[in-house]
Amino acid sequence: MIRFEAVSVTYPDATRPVLRDVELDIPEGELCLVVGRTGSGKSTLLRCINGLVPHFTGGRLTGRVSVDGRDTRVFPPRELADTVGFVGQDPLTGFVTDIVEDELAYGMESLGVAPHVMRRRVEETLDLLGLADVRDRPLLSLSAGQQQRVAIGSVLTVHPRVLVLDEPTSALDPAAAEDVLSALTRLVHDLGMTVVLAEHRLERVVQYADRVVFVPGQGRPIESGPPAELLAHTPVAPPVVELGRLAGWSPLPLSVRDARRAAGPLRARLAGATPPTRSSGRRSSVAEMRGVTAAYGDVLALRGVDLTVHRGEVLAVMGRNGAGKSTLLSVLAGLRQPSAGVVSVVGAPTHDRPARDVIRRVGLVPHEPTDLLWAQSVDVECAEADKDARVESGRTRRVLAELAPEVDGDMHPRDLSEGQRLSLALAIVLASAPPLVLLDEPTRGLDYPAKHRLVGILRDLTSRDHGVVLATHDVELAAELADRIVVMAEGEVVADGPAGEVAVASPVFAPQVAKVLAPLPWLTVGEVAAAIAG
Repeated sequence: MIRFEAVSVTYPDATRPVLRDVELDIPEGELCLVVGRTGSGKSTLLRCINGLVPHFTGGRLTGRVSVDGRDTRVFPPRELADTVGFVGQDPLTGFVTDIVEDELAYGMESLGVAPHVMRRRVEETLDLLGLADVRDRPLLSLSAGQQQRVAIGSVLTVHPRVLVLDEPTSALDPAAAEDVLSALTRLVHDLGMTVVLAEHRLERVVQYADRVVFVPGQGRPIESGPPAELLAHTPVAPPVVELGRLAGWSPLPLSVRDARRAAGPLRARLAGATPPTRSSGRRSSVAEMRGVTAAYGDVLALRGVDLTVHRGEVLAVMGRNGAGKSTLLSVLAGLRQPSAGVVSVVGAPTHDRPARDVIRRVGLVPHEPTDLLWAQSVDVECAEADKDARVESGRTRRVLAELAPEVDGDMHPRDLSEGQRLSLALAIVLASAPPLVLLDEPTRGLDYPAKHRLVGILRDLTSRDHGVVLATHDVELAAELADRIVVMAEGEVVADGPAGEVAVASPVFAPQVAKVLAPLPWLTVGEVAAAIAG
């Protein structure tokens, strides 16, 4: 169905190709998972399939990419739309209408599909993706999970034979991600569709994949093969695979179910040990919210929230899409005025104060990191951030080098990959090291090594008495980093306690290691490795 023959891609002004001599065959009816480091070329490979590379991105493509026998150099994206459906990392950027039902019909209208056929396909897609109850809703009123399903539905109504998705679960809570992945597996198993997706949160996806393609980056040859075989040696692997490597299980498990079946001896070995105690962070408060209520029109996003953030503490705020996590961070950062209640950071209110005074107290990396980026190059962005934060020259660039060492300082920030843009925004905020650091989905687009480096930077901050609050759907990050977890629902705090207690008790927000080793209270592979070594 999809064939790459000696394909190389070099972007304008680049010194080397991002993909070199790619040879790849993806047969019909497979779910193919594309993995690799941040900025390795995964998105480029996906965009070759529908002709966005090189017709839209520019640059030079050599070799041949064919889809269902069509050469993508000859057929531009609009002429492949009936065969290849493409959904990018941010669904909102691809929407062209305002209402769910209109968005599902738009692609068919563009291709001249008969009205009675359009009506039938819209109804089928609403049922397939569980969107019937929001068919008349404005797209901007939907949760991130619903928007992702609408984006997928808008290309499915055209009845493509190939569906390509870039980070389809990065903005979704665990339950919404399961819904999307269940829909994708139905398309593969029941309809014989070919699905190709890139994803960094492998723990969510790898068990569904028929094939894994590893893109190592820097123009090195790609690898392709069965998931267990390929992930046995790649530097990117989900926790359940890392646990299998540590325990010496063969074959390597890809799902929690398979790992639990093999984990009996490991659970027995760990029964007498206890995980390391995490920082209580109870020294003094760096931020407080008392009775805070916030609304968007008639919709209450926060309902009487009481919350204390302590110095030296990492607090993970979790919950389904629309629970109020981003609003909580906006209120703490002084970007949104609460309708009731009191908010203070380092003993002073964050509202109705000069912006320069606020940013010395609190730094926020928003859900859309590009909101912080405005300069014409990465190096200029870093230099201006040093000036704004009044820190020594080069500090922001050094933090960026820790998070994403491969970023070219001459590149325009908008030309970076999703993970690289996030790393740059993180560097801008972290370099100034304010007393309170707020991170909204800080691991979108980050590979596992980049996440480990971020964990190290944040732990260094907390060791110097800074407070960190991160709103995240990444249960593995929370397990690795958080001292305390708060779970929100409908704008209220429904759970608040030590990370180990809250994560292990939750079937939704528990990390893979906790699920495999339950009822033992282990959260990460690192904890298990330390116990075995000890």
